[in-house]
Amino acid sequence: MTELPDRRLLLVHAHPDDESINNGATMARYAAEGALVTLVTCTLGERGEVIPPELAHLDGAALGEYRLGELGAAMRALGVDDHRLLGGVGRFGDSGMMGLADNDDPGCFWQADLDEAAGYLVEVILEVRPQVVVTYDPDGGYGHPDHIQAHRVATRAVELADEAGWSVPKVYWNRVPRPVAEEGFARLREALPGLSFPKAGVVDDVPGVVEDDRITTFVDGTAYGSAKAAAMRAHATQIEVAEPWFALSNQQAQPLFTDEYYELVRGERGGGGERTSVRETDLFDGIAVTAEGGAR
Repeated sequence: MTELPDRRLLLVHAHPDDESINNGATMARYAAEGALVTLVTCTLGERGEVIPPELAHLDGAALGEYRLGELGAAMRALGVDDHRLLGGVGRFGDSGMMGLADNDDPGCFWQADLDEAAGYLVEVILEVRPQVVVTYDPDGGYGHPDHIQAHRVATRAVELADEAGWSVPKVYWNRVPRPVAEEGFARLREALPGLSFPKAGVVDDVPGVVEDDRITTFVDGTAYGSAKAAAMRAHATQIEVAEPWFALSNQQAQPLFTDEYYELVRGERGGGGERTSVRETDLFDGIAVTAEGGAR
């Protein structure tokens, strides 16, 4: 078996661009520190809305192929070499927004058999043996069917991997503390009054927003903010970036966060005992590494 780095992080995302928005700084930091960072993307995002007018002709398979190229560029910006499509390119199609007829397409990710889809991810888990898996909460962060399904697939794959020989020590959900989101929007409104924002105090459109006490882990991505912005900029069909903000196709400005937050949902918080009320600052905190590079 090929020797693996001591630290190994696996992220499971629904579409190209989700990884850069949610975890770009985290991915860049760990890649720079020598960890193996593996990204599994579940669909090509063929039903995404295209922002630049000059690319508006892209849709369906053509858009998916283009977005795959954007994903490769984003990974180069983050220094991540290992990125894969769940089950291979085109195995699962984009399901569109919740409630649309697209959700009924038998080839879309929302309609995928859970154990079949999870099986493809188990293959990756057994290959790279991650100590940390990052994905969405049960609502997918904001209710998109592909995000919800990515959560289900990641959760089931971790269960199946237990039975197949690799027990993932820690699983995290992507999060944003509500006070951090509210402060970020307040700063943008004051500095850039000409932009369009959600109504004051309303931050629920930000995926994964929860109350502050749900946050277990904080990753300082300050040194990797430019890499995150570059990765987001690479997803030009989906994201307009003008630091310190970005906008999706709804054209509403959002803060570009360089600090990233997580909720630990499997495993013990680093340090344990008296430190359980203290936020971790490292996703690998508390994980012992054996001489063979595995967790114990």
